[in-house]
Amino acid sequence: MVKRLQIIQQQLNECFYDREEEIEALLIALLSKQHVLFIGPAGTGKSVLSSMLGSIVDESRYFQHLLTPFSTPEELFGVLSLKDLEQGIYRRNVTNMLPEAHFAFIDEIFKANSAILNSLLTLINERVYYNNGVPVPSPLLTMVGSSNEYIEEGEGLEALFDRFLLRYEVDYIRDEDSFISMLKDQTDKTVSKMSLEELYEHQERAAQIVVSDGILKIIAKIRKALQDEGIRPSDRRFKQSLSILKAKAYLAERTEVVREDLAIMANVLWETIDQKNTAKEIIHEVAFDTVDAFIHRTTTEFEMIMMTAQTTLLHRTPLAKTELSQLLLQGKTLFMEVQNMNRQMPNRPELQSLKTEMHKQLLRITSDVIGF
Repeated sequence: MVKRLQIIQQQLNECFYDREEEIEALLIALLSKQHVLFIGPAGTGKSVLSSMLGSIVDESRYFQHLLTPFSTPEELFGVLSLKDLEQGIYRRNVTNMLPEAHFAFIDEIFKANSAILNSLLTLINERVYYNNGVPVPSPLLTMVGSSNEYIEEGEGLEALFDRFLLRYEVDYIRDEDSFISMLKDQTDKTVSKMSLEELYEHQERAAQIVVSDGILKIIAKIRKALQDEGIRPSDRRFKQSLSILKAKAYLAERTEVVREDLAIMANVLWETIDQKNTAKEIIHEVAFDTVDAFIHRTTTEFEMIMMTAQTTLLHRTPLAKTELSQLLLQGKTLFMEVQNMNRQMPNRPELQSLKTEMHKQLLRITSDVIGF
């Protein structure tokens, strides 16, 4: 079933040059029911790319609007019902407006004024629109916001900025070959579609992707390293980021989040533009720590060897002793790797702990082989 999503991703990549990251972000946002912010100059394809949300999901409702400093609530939420107004009721007619949309693209979203802002914040975060004080559930799944520039301190837009879990800078085409290909391209390309029900099923499956304790511990290390640099994303943002990681793993047809998936958190775990590069460096450094990766690999391999040895001991086939000897040799080889790494990195206590545990298990298996 994921193949259809991958085909859509490939087709979108063929439609838009040098936009692989942004296309992946849109699909991940769809799967995780999160929101995306694109920041960059005009003419980079932000609006055309974002409009694809509405076209690739059949039976969905799509809303698009460009905000200006003079925009009014009517432009997003509908005009006041004259019939209700005669009775002193301030109810808006939301038919075909933002509160009824599954997907939305709001261009120049930071032009939102105070008359729009509160309703917009509630709709994005809680998927609820208060019409004459009555909460009306919204089917909104994903909103894409775009802006030519970042917010400035004191504008009162920090809460709106925080509502977008994924944030990407979109620049002009960087690669010269891609730029030339774009200039020459005159073909009409089509993109496959999926139904709204199919999307719901994808979302349910993505939500079931496993996030292991090992990955959670790495995220905790990232949090600590960010805090040491004065970068303090909220607990809510960390919690929501798990849905992004699950969606990324699902799109890659995996059943479990892996270290490589953590790279996307560089587009999640920062608050101000001056923190962006620092956060990216920290996330990459912690997520792809060579010692942690080594421990993860050797632990996984060693546990598999021990499990196979236990099974072999249990069944006691004619070749069991030979197989056990080979497994023991493999285990000792891994132990030697850990021992060598521990010599190179004596300041990493987790290596010493792993070495001690492996040695204990190897002694037990050796005893079992001798007494076999």
